[in-house]
Amino acid sequence: MAIENLYWKTLKYLESKGKDKTEFKNNIILQNDGDDRGNYINTWNVSGVDKPTDDQLNALASSATTESNNHQIRKKRRREYGDIGEQLDLLYKDIVADKLDTTGEWAKKIKAVKDANAKE
Repeated sequence: MAIENLYWKTLKYLESKGKDKTEFKNNIILQNDGDDRGNYINTWNVSGVDKPTDDQLNALASSATTESNNHQIRKKRRREYGDIGEQLDLLYKDIVADKLDTTGEWAKKIKAVKDANAKE
């Protein structure tokens, strides 16, 4: 199990307790010492929330996997959308051509990226 998997399960646990990813900054340290222990939460200093048990984290595995997959898809989309300046140039050309709808080049490019990288 990659440490990333533990991150996403921990994040879903935090969200279920009304917290968000900002809690990770100085309050949570995930670790793997390369031994039989595997990935684990080394430090837990989240105010008002108990450290999760393995069972609590494992119960969130499915939603954590979905969130992780969607995160990777969002990263890929950002790369494929291209530079914001190029996007604005496409939008400007579509406005001038009176194609500020789904027939415009910008809309077609964005749709192609989204279709090729659908979220779960």
